[in-house]
Amino acid sequence: MDISILLFNFVQKKEIIMRSIWKGHIRFSLVTIPICIYNAIETSEAISFKQLHRTDNGQVGYDKRCKKCNKIVKGEDIVKGYPHGEDQFVVIEPDDLAKLKLKSTKVIEIEGFVDSSEVHPTLYDTPYYAGPDGEIASKTFALLCATLKDSGKLGIGKVVLRDRESVVLLSPEKNGLLLYKLRYPDELRKISEVPKLDGLAADKAQLKLARTLVDSMAKPFSEIKLQDKYKDAVKELIKAKIEGKEVVTVEEEEKPVVDIMTALKQSIENASKLKKPMKKATGSKEAAEDIKPVKKKKRA
Repeated sequence: MDISILLFNFVQKKEIIMRSIWKGHIRFSLVTIPICIYNAIETSEAISFKQLHRTDNGQVGYDKRCKKCNKIVKGEDIVKGYPHGEDQFVVIEPDDLAKLKLKSTKVIEIEGFVDSSEVHPTLYDTPYYAGPDGEIASKTFALLCATLKDSGKLGIGKVVLRDRESVVLLSPEKNGLLLYKLRYPDELRKISEVPKLDGLAADKAQLKLARTLVDSMAKPFSEIKLQDKYKDAVKELIKAKIEGKEVVTVEEEEKPVVDIMTALKQSIENASKLKKPMKKATGSKEAAEDIKPVKKKKRA
C-alpha cells in the first residue's frame, strides 16, 4: 500500500454518525419527556497498539484461561460470580440481573433540582449528551432546557447505564442537555487523609507576588490552546518508523533551581513582556476638524 494512503487513513478524521446508547424518558412530577442519550467523548482519535511477538511480529491473542483447570474458556462459558467466602462464589446469570425491575432502566426520575455550587467537582465522572426522541418530544424537551437555564438549577436523577445504576446531573448545554454521571459520595476519599496537609500556610509576601503573577496570566478559557501533544508526537513517531527515518530524541535541559521570591518576580516580569501594550487612540486631522465644539445656550 502506498505510504501516503496509509498515513492519510491513519490521521484522517472520519465522519461519524452519533448513535444513541440509551433510550428512555426523563420524568419529573407528572412531566415525561422521551429522550436519547449519546456518548460525549470522541474515542475514534485515540491511538491503539496491538501486542506482537518480538521475534516474528505475530499478533498475540488474549487467552481467557481458567486458573483452576488451566483451560482456555470460550465466551459463552464465562459467567459472573460474586465471592462470599474462601473459593466460594454465587453465580449471577444475565436473567437474574434482568429481574431487577429498576425504574431507572428506562426512566430518569428527577429527584430534585440543585445549585451547581452544591455539587463538588470530585463527584463529576463521565459526560453524555441528551436530545429529544422524536419530534413530539422536541417541544417539551426544549421547555426543560429553557427552564433549567432560566432557573439556574441542575436536575439530579438516576439511570442504569453500562449495567449499573448511576446518579446523573442534568445541565442545559446550548439547545440540548449535558448529562454527567456522578460518583456516589461514599466512593470518594477525604482530602484530610492526604499526608502532610496539617499546618500549611502561605507567606504573605510570597502570596502577594503569586497573586500578581496569576492576575497577569489571567485569560479566557477559550484562548488557552488545549492539545494532546503526546498523541501528536506518537503519530510523528509512527510516521517516521513507517518511512524508515531515524527517531531523534531531544533531551530537555534542566533548569536551575531558584528561590521562590526570585522565581515569582522573574515570572511576573516575563508575563508583562508577553502582553502587548495598548495602543493610544489616534484620529486623523480631517476627522478632528469635522468635530465642532458645542456652544452652551445662554440661560433666559
